[in-house]
Amino acid sequence: MSERPVVVYGASGYTGRLVCEFLRHYGLPFVAAGRDKARLESAMQRVPGIETADYEVAAVEHRSEALAELFDGAQVVCNTVGPFLYYGEAVVEAAARAGVHYLDTTGELDFMEVARRRFGPSFEAAGRVLAPCTAYMYTPLEIAARIVLETGGIDTLEATCIATGTPTHGSTQTILAMFQSAPNAFYLAENRRIVWPAARGYEVAVPGLPMTQLAHPWGGGSLPLYFERDSRVRNCRQLTAFTNRELMEQVVEIQGVYERELKDLPAGERAEKLAAIAEQMQPGMPPRENALVHRNIDHVAGRGGNITAQCTIHSFNPYQITGLLQAATASHLIGGRQLASGFCSACEAVGHRELLGQLRCFGYVDGISG
Repeated sequence: MSERPVVVYGASGYTGRLVCEFLRHYGLPFVAAGRDKARLESAMQRVPGIETADYEVAAVEHRSEALAELFDGAQVVCNTVGPFLYYGEAVVEAAARAGVHYLDTTGELDFMEVARRRFGPSFEAAGRVLAPCTAYMYTPLEIAARIVLETGGIDTLEATCIATGTPTHGSTQTILAMFQSAPNAFYLAENRRIVWPAARGYEVAVPGLPMTQLAHPWGGGSLPLYFERDSRVRNCRQLTAFTNRELMEQVVEIQGVYERELKDLPAGERAEKLAAIAEQMQPGMPPRENALVHRNIDHVAGRGGNITAQCTIHSFNPYQITGLLQAATASHLIGGRQLASGFCSACEAVGHRELLGQLRCFGYVDGISG
């Protein structure tokens, strides 16, 4: 049972440590949880400023019963353990049992669909938030989309997330695991779900960059799923690009290999081979991000008849943004201050302008254009 309001599950990983770092900024006591106590204790010692944080370390088995026991007494769980398609459901179930808010960093559409269908109603009945995709690559892009929708009459959203950097080991595992969601990776066209073609990249024009970027559907993205329920939106497409073209070409190529050689294998063997490929792409922990290198652009173009609106958000250090978004959202959820409950995005639960303000407060976003 937790005596602290926040539990960070997966705290020894790259993203988990960043969530802990920003919980310290907000003065929120937390439990750093995971399967290996020694690894957790070692990881916590490398968190900047940890000596001023109020926290404890807890080892826990990855079973919903054990996790629910740990979560009992907390108010918010921040889950960073992926791929979520493999490991996420037990954590959501545990959060539902314990009656706590749930945040994670996923972008895996199949997992989100399961979470919404199986657990969304129980979270809503309890007045709790079930908010996947509280992370860079999803939340800033949604902030931009919601700013565009502040212009009346917009019904079409074209959204692109562009980052400079290298995915972590965990993110790489998740990227490849998402290939299994290709049959369900969709965009919205005239209020209908249209499945993206597998193993295909798209050239996109990005404000401020002279060369087009190679983008990928990245499992379909969170915006079509969230805006499917929004009566204003009839069309919505979301693409993701890294400015490292070779990396993007590799992603498209590996998805082609998956479609030709792996997708019909038994689930266990398929997952093992995908994990092995991911291990070759990114075997270790990358260094801490550098604001002079790891720069991001989130751009949304909106259209509605003869009405147009655009929003571009420039930021840097995407993994640090993820840690901040998790901590900022947790801070607002504690005490039942959320704007929505059940399955919803962090923008819906906290307010997109409030989250933008938090990003500005910490200097990750200066201003927006459009």
